[in-house]
Amino acid sequence: MNAIVEWIKDLWVNVDQMDKEKVKIHGILSNTHRQAARVNLSFDFPFYGHFLHDLTVATGGFIYTGDVVHRMLTATQYIAPLMANFDPSVSRNSTVIYFDNGTALVVQWDHVHLQDNYHLGSFTFQATLHSDGRIVFAYKEIPMEVAQISSVNHPVKVGLSDAFVVVHRIQQIPNVRRRTIYEYHRVELTKTKITNSTAVEMMPLPTCLQFTSCDSCISSQINFNCSWCHLLRRCSSGFDRHRQDWVDNSCPDEVNSCGHRDPIIHIIDIGILYVILWLWVYSQTTDKTEVVMCNSLSLSLSLSPDDTKIALHLKDNGAMPKESAAERKDTHPLHTGLILGILVVLLIMAAAVLVTVYIYHHPTSAASLFFIERRPSRWPAMKFRRGSGHPAYAEVEPVGQEKEGFIESEQC
Repeated sequence: MNAIVEWIKDLWVNVDQMDKEKVKIHGILSNTHRQAARVNLSFDFPFYGHFLHDLTVATGGFIYTGDVVHRMLTATQYIAPLMANFDPSVSRNSTVIYFDNGTALVVQWDHVHLQDNYHLGSFTFQATLHSDGRIVFAYKEIPMEVAQISSVNHPVKVGLSDAFVVVHRIQQIPNVRRRTIYEYHRVELTKTKITNSTAVEMMPLPTCLQFTSCDSCISSQINFNCSWCHLLRRCSSGFDRHRQDWVDNSCPDEVNSCGHRDPIIHIIDIGILYVILWLWVYSQTTDKTEVVMCNSLSLSLSLSPDDTKIALHLKDNGAMPKESAAERKDTHPLHTGLILGILVVLLIMAAAVLVTVYIYHHPTSAASLFFIERRPSRWPAMKFRRGSGHPAYAEVEPVGQEKEGFIESEQC
């Protein structure tokens, strides 16, 4: 999902004026640290072209959007108005509130404090998710510069992120699979612009998933390399949450039924045809040269001693003695192998340059995905295994964790 980001004032939703029966104050989230709870939506929320039916609200100032709940929720797949090390348990006035009116979900972190800097003051901000895909971050109370918040014990992020999950089979251990999470897109907002009474509105842009036919998919002009998979009857760039199905059904290698193919395939085909054509021309040229040499040699051998001048003349024009012919015949395969080796190296270098240029200008192509999936060291999944600084979040059981109204929460 690409987004048009615009900073606008007066986008704050006053929860106090909303229907009290629909306003929820999560009792456990409002009194714990590094907890997350699942919230069901009354509408389908489009996120990066995917429709979400539920979300996970975390105490750390963000919403987790992934289907697979794990301990490293801060790594990717989030909607973060202000992700930081907030601890609602340090103050009785800190609450996590959410409100769903059927067309929008408002999540508000109200008077929350940083665990390691309680004395800096309380933060009050919210995220509003609209049914049309719009996302609004609004900030009412920001007591300090967001860029100055410490990220030693908890990441500090403002923006969006999404990823796809790929299941790998472990050959050494039967019936065991490993899930790897790949972050394919991130939106990072400028932290210096977050102050009191400010807001940012993000407008979703079209994605390949919205097209339902091959013709509309291939002819789309939305700055994505959209491809149509006939087996799945789905339009995709390969970068979305359906990546597993896309690969399992060989969609990256499929020729579109509309008659279009990935440009990288045409480059490879042209290169193969060029090599075949060159080898054919070279073989034809080599055969003719050998025939000429044999004819000249036989002519010089048939000459009589009286025709010495003619024989010398023929040698100057290409005829040669037996010794020279034998030496040329021995060195000919060496020269041929050297030429072929140089040609192959040049073709490989040219192909590498073309592929590099193509991947740079088409980051969502099949070739780009091929190299991305085989360089996992820079993806968050590797960080999960190494445990590099991502705080662990525990998921709250969904039963009996919601409390209605503000009065009941204040009594607690």
